[in-house]
Amino acid sequence: MDFHKFVEIFVEKMVKQIICSFNQGYSMFIRFVRPNRLIGSRAREGFFCAAYELRADRLLDPYSAERLEEALSWFRANLSVPKKFSRSAVKSHRNLEFTAGLSWFKEDATDVISRAFDLVALLDEHGYPTEIIRSDRVGYVMYEDNHQVVAEPFMDTPV
Repeated sequence: MDFHKFVEIFVEKMVKQIICSFNQGYSMFIRFVRPNRLIGSRAREGFFCAAYELRADRLLDPYSAERLEEALSWFRANLSVPKKFSRSAVKSHRNLEFTAGLSWFKEDATDVISRAFDLVALLDEHGYPTEIIRSDRVGYVMYEDNHQVVAEPFMDTPV
């Protein structure tokens, strides 16, 4: 089985699992993270950090660069940039560099999640490991749209 077929089957299974949990009557959220911690936080960086780091790699082959740019363009066109990442209306010296809110995909945003798995596969091919976190307790929600929420995590929220 070639790699792309494997990814297609894997994505299909993951989307079915997510839909299954949705049908059980509770909301589940999904976050794609890499091992790196955000500065000043216990939270890990989201997978878009890895994508933009890979994009800046001058040694990236043209085919992968094209696939990466297509993926990022799709997200720019189909996923809103959240308007708020903090419960605080004022930036203080404490939160100038770090915003407390973390982005999570809603489990029923299957098109977005499917595209996220495609991007994760590309990142993995280039040495950027990504982990999937699932939680029904993401924290204090500060922003929400059809595909995602931004939440300041509770102490027991996996980050």
